[in-house]
Amino acid sequence: MEVPVLELAQALLKCPSVTPADAGALTYLADVLARLGFEIWHLPFGPEGAQTPNLFARRGQAGPHLCFAGHTDVVPPGEGWRHPPFAATIEGDVLYGRGASDMKGAIAAFTSAVSTILHTRELRGSVSFLITGDEEGAAQHGTRDVLAWMKAEGHIPDFCLVGEPTNPEKIGETIKIGRRGSLNATVTIRGVQGHVAYPHRADNPIHRLVALTHALRSRTLDAGNAWFQPSSLQITNIEVGNDATNIIPGQAAVRLNIRFNNLHRGTELAQWIEETTRDYAPDASIDVAISGEAFLTEPNHYVESLARSVEAVTGRRPRMDTSGGTSDARFIASYCPTAEFGLVGATMHKVDEAVHLGDLDALRDIYRTFIQDFGL
Repeated sequence: MEVPVLELAQALLKCPSVTPADAGALTYLADVLARLGFEIWHLPFGPEGAQTPNLFARRGQAGPHLCFAGHTDVVPPGEGWRHPPFAATIEGDVLYGRGASDMKGAIAAFTSAVSTILHTRELRGSVSFLITGDEEGAAQHGTRDVLAWMKAEGHIPDFCLVGEPTNPEKIGETIKIGRRGSLNATVTIRGVQGHVAYPHRADNPIHRLVALTHALRSRTLDAGNAWFQPSSLQITNIEVGNDATNIIPGQAAVRLNIRFNNLHRGTELAQWIEETTRDYAPDASIDVAISGEAFLTEPNHYVESLARSVEAVTGRRPRMDTSGGTSDARFIASYCPTAEFGLVGATMHKVDEAVHLGDLDALRDIYRTFIQDFGL
């Protein structure tokens, strides 16, 4: 059977799959893929009673093996939509709905592209889907756990295409071949509370916190490189909890984030934060969480094939880029070459998230061209 991209996109958008709810999205997709001849694995991972829903599907066993990765979960819709956020309303040539661009539209486009090929011939290799229900959330038991299962079961692909919305304004502008890493840290400095008129009887932690943040901010982490912009440390919060004007507080905390390029590892930056903190506050508590390491897929024949496919359909030669936030590609890149290409992201996470119908068709055609050029 051939799956119309708009029909599938609307069906997925009507599932209110706000993280961690699935609301039937993965079940619906699995049913469509099963009818296309895919073998289906439902892979819930995580603690009992709070498991993350995940789906892996594969058709074919031979190489080359292309995997499409994405997520059916979405962020909360918020208030003020012109159309109900889960009604999948079409107005003019625009489809509205939470997840339209990020990224149910891309899932529909890739599925439709595969179905179009299968309508006329069999695949020469194999195609798989890695779809999680927890990309917009903590991402603890989604793509990472599925990848571990895929490795154990012999399903690691030759290349993975992630369908995140990569284009700023027009489809065909950008392919993401890497992402910066992300590190969050909270440093809590404890002092001795006291009266401001008697500072010798107190120990003001704010003074040491200010000196520490200045030291951290004063270091130039790097100047960037050919593929990445310079790494950036940003202070995101300072918490003292003191509303009185005549009290020296007993505790002060700072929270910071570092978006770092592939010149660094998260563990090295964490060690630098700890060593610098000890210079100003030896007894401070330090909590570091590394959301993901930086990665880069050097342009190879798979990436070039994707770029040719984009240009063939849109007439635009996409630029290779590594900017923006993180995605589940940060996990996949440890297993196989990975790149991201999807819809226009101008409305993602916004009220009235939407996709132009022409972009849905174009993305389906790009994916179909890429699948064929990939050797499938």
